[in-house]
Amino acid sequence: MNRLHEGFVLGGRYRLESRIASGGMADVWSATDDVLQRTVAVKIMRPDAGHEELFARRFRDEAVNAAGLNHTNIATVFDYGEDDGLAFLVMEHVEGRTLSALMAERGPLPASEVRSILGQAALALGVAHHHRVVHRDIKPPNILVREDGLVKLTDFGIARALDASGHTKHGEMLGTPNYISPEQVRGEPATGSSDLYALGVVGHEMLSGHRPFDRGTPIATAYSHLNEPPPPLPDDVPEDLASLIQDCLEKDPENRPPNAAAVAVRLGLGDHDLIGLALGLATALNGQTDELPADLTAAVDELTPTRFMADPAGPA
Repeated sequence: MNRLHEGFVLGGRYRLESRIASGGMADVWSATDDVLQRTVAVKIMRPDAGHEELFARRFRDEAVNAAGLNHTNIATVFDYGEDDGLAFLVMEHVEGRTLSALMAERGPLPASEVRSILGQAALALGVAHHHRVVHRDIKPPNILVREDGLVKLTDFGIARALDASGHTKHGEMLGTPNYISPEQVRGEPATGSSDLYALGVVGHEMLSGHRPFDRGTPIATAYSHLNEPPPPLPDDVPEDLASLIQDCLEKDPENRPPNAAAVAVRLGLGDHDLIGLALGLATALNGQTDELPADLTAAVDELTPTRFMADPAGPA
């Protein structure tokens, strides 16, 4: 990885400009696509020497999983390649900051802003879950917020297609301890409901200004999700928002909201946003259409473009 520097060209096409983020698995660079003359983000795998093959498979999975998702609130993947042992993923460059940076600067966020951020993330998860992709690592660093308030969900690095075997080693617990669901702590497979639990943790943190489950060590923190209730939210949090966060943080997945679309509805997203969700769920990248599942259809029931044709001003 030492050979990476400003001006280095990957795949004969992507010219690195500056490092913008680093993680345990990869570094992210701002780069210029010399072919299309646009700024992109390039994620370059930084494998553990002892698990290079496993990391490479996960990295390729991320490319496949994310490239199959097309939604305004999901960072778009453009390309995947390998160059002299370096695997890299090319995606849209989002002009914004991570939610973690936003909270570090501002502390607790107002309820209206929390609704917007959570709601947009829920729309993104609705599309991912419909395509049978579970993110498995929802946390503030993976939620990008643009200056205009648009949210982009990113980093499907440990996402798993529900109909695939995955590349998890026996006994391995994937996810970030502060945001991991109780079922993942127990070693059970992550589901869409696990993502909603993590979204509830993020919502709690945005409203309170601190992580609800943080016990000093990864193991103690992980097990606190199993055995401890979340601390109460501030008294000024609206009752409906507090109730949603509490429901997302239920220990039993059966007691959480039924799906991400239902979360978006409870957060008060407008009809136009929910229509966008329905279209995102129904339209595949190859132009084929899929029938919406019954539970998601119910969540966006009666939200059709014909409603707005009768009322050009849209919903009140």
